[in-house]
Amino acid sequence: MDLFSRQALPPLAERLRPHSLDEVSGQQHLIGAGKPLRIAVDSGKPHSMLLWGPPGVGKTTLARILANSFHAQFIPLSAVLSGVKDIRTAVEQAQMALQRDQATILFVDEVHRFNKAQQDAFLPYVENGLLTFIGATTENPSFEVNPALLSRAQVYTLKSLQAADLQQLIDKALRLPEYAALTIDSDAAQVLIQMADGDGRRMLNLLEQSLQAAISQNLNSIDTALLSNSLGTQLRRFDKGGDSFYEQISALHKSVRGSHPNAALYWFTRMLDGGADPRYLARRIVRMAWEDIGLADPRAMQIANDAASTYERLGSPEGELALGQAVIYLACAAKSNAGYNAYNQARAWVQQEATREVPVHLRNAPTKLMKELGYGHDYRYAHDEPHAYAAGETYMPEGMDEPEFYQPVERGLEIKLKQKLEWLKSLDDEANSP
Repeated sequence: MDLFSRQALPPLAERLRPHSLDEVSGQQHLIGAGKPLRIAVDSGKPHSMLLWGPPGVGKTTLARILANSFHAQFIPLSAVLSGVKDIRTAVEQAQMALQRDQATILFVDEVHRFNKAQQDAFLPYVENGLLTFIGATTENPSFEVNPALLSRAQVYTLKSLQAADLQQLIDKALRLPEYAALTIDSDAAQVLIQMADGDGRRMLNLLEQSLQAAISQNLNSIDTALLSNSLGTQLRRFDKGGDSFYEQISALHKSVRGSHPNAALYWFTRMLDGGADPRYLARRIVRMAWEDIGLADPRAMQIANDAASTYERLGSPEGELALGQAVIYLACAAKSNAGYNAYNQARAWVQQEATREVPVHLRNAPTKLMKELGYGHDYRYAHDEPHAYAAGETYMPEGMDEPEFYQPVERGLEIKLKQKLEWLKSLDDEANSP
């Protein structure tokens, strides 16, 4: 066989692409027994859907499996590369398939990249049943997909692959004939899993690089030293010093909570330097603002959200400056987990409490019958009361004392909130005294 007649070996991720739901790693909440996509396959009736989830979790794979299960024609389009002309061609192919009594599944990858006109171009054919639409997106469909199309498609949320799912992919790869003589030690496997961060395609690409490096060096085992050499600075920077990705985000969060801005900035920039997704960091920064600062400094939430929005507008590296400054502010801000604790206590309380009726005086009375039943009777309009406060009034179900979930701390704005709540309670006590 000469050089030009050789067939290029497909990437490892393509060679391991599942062909049935039973071969898929992860997403058991969608493909397990009695779950939505399993039911769809068993019923033999395709329906339009949006597969929403992070990269490398199997959106394209599931679309192909569904098309094969339904014996449908599968037409894939990329919203990045395709336009209205490609949609028209797909419609023509679907019409020809219909003459053969074959259904057509139109798969649009990154459908959020299609503008309104492009989405509208195939909407009529989804409505009349010529096309079954499956879209894949990493963005929230509520914001990125036309409402008319969204209303005709079931949204399924895919999750990042768990460590066990990624380990399963490693095991599958090592069972391939070309890699049967190779092994990987547990520490190296854990490094790959941490680097993948739930992205199966990324992990298989890294694994393939390492396997090829082992073969080229006549080695029969992959260890962390080989990973470090074969993956270069990519590995050393992301896992510098042996710390895992999630240990670093934990260090960042605890530095902010501990009010050490320099330490927080160190962990933040170290994660950026290691290749962490700034959008992931932005989400964690917003979470820190709500969990650890709360109402002690409401500006923290605004700054965190503004920084995340700035990053979306500017991208890297300019937008990372906004995130870095948000980290500094959050670390310096007054801290309170009072709101966080209050929310969790209220959730736990409601889950264990019996359902109770809304008191009659708190019910709305938009109709005559409701008024006759006493809805809203004796309700005290707070704005008409002294201090705009109905002293002594109760807003809990009958027979239930009002719990004290929220306990403001003596820091930041919550000092004033605590003082106000204490004053209002004194008004209640005075109104309820004999």
